[in-house]
Amino acid sequence: MGSSAGPVRILIADDQADVRSAFRMILDVQPDMVVVAETADGAAAVAEARRLRPDVVLADIRMPKLDGLEVTRQLADECKVIVVTTFDLDDYVHTALRYGAAGFLLKRSGPVLLIEAVRAAMAGDALISPQITVRLLKHMALPGAEPKPGPGAAAAAAAALTTAGPAEELTTREREIAELVADGATNAEIGAGLFISPGTVKNHLANIQRKLDARNRVGIAAWVWEQAASIR
Repeated sequence: MGSSAGPVRILIADDQADVRSAFRMILDVQPDMVVVAETADGAAAVAEARRLRPDVVLADIRMPKLDGLEVTRQLADECKVIVVTTFDLDDYVHTALRYGAAGFLLKRSGPVLLIEAVRAAMAGDALISPQITVRLLKHMALPGAEPKPGPGAAAAAAAALTTAGPAEELTTREREIAELVADGATNAEIGAGLFISPGTVKNHLANIQRKLDARNRVGIAAWVWEQAASIR
């Protein structure tokens, strides 16, 4: 895994060779990143990820054999998966996040966001393209809102993103941190604002995710917005 001992190791999975080449050019010039492999289909991405153990997988949504959503489902517990796509569809966003994606980017977002998404994933954050974020969270906050219907597992996973409530009540400090996460604050910003160390923030976030059964901080943000909607 990437650390102070070496750069973040990245696998790029996309069926378009020009996209893979462009991503490699952007990432390989970063001093703290190195692309260790490229694959043109989802099955190869899963196999190579399990062989090479990269820190981050960039997975296109639409690929032969396994799509990016299934790649995310299979690999999210083993490494950070950032979904990158041309298609700005709510079903894709909901499903990717439900499956544990550490980020969701539109290909048109540009190189700066791509680099930031990798660094955010490694820091335990989740970066979503700004074009998607506001619409996604507003949709989650609408009383009675449900994700658009879609085919098979995508629709089921999207519907399951709505959380009924915590299995265990959050403490006052945990609620405070959850609200800051929903406002888009990073771990460093939360720590500075609450005068606690980054390590303490991470411990609180781990407890919050466990209590809410949230895969990542986007799931935490969704729960906060749903709570706000329920008391309107």
